[in-house]
Amino acid sequence: MATIVVRNLPEDVRENLRLRAQRHHQSMEAEVRAILSEAVADIDPVLAWLDESAQIREETGGVDLPQPSRTAARDVSL
Repeated sequence: MATIVVRNLPEDVRENLRLRAQRHHQSMEAEVRAILSEAVADIDPVLAWLDESAQIREETGGVDLPQPSRTAARDVSL
């Protein structure tokens, strides 16, 4: 399991976290785990993939694809 250290947390945030943990009858650490788990649980995998692919395109400069030639539209009248 990973460990995360949060530095420079404002005192009011720490106090509100302590009170929230107390209301839920758990430690501050358990409360933070619950908050983080809830925050990332609803991430849409498609949106995550789009974000990752956008980052890759930004890092690599993207790809130029050839433009297909256009043809006249078909006549669909009866």
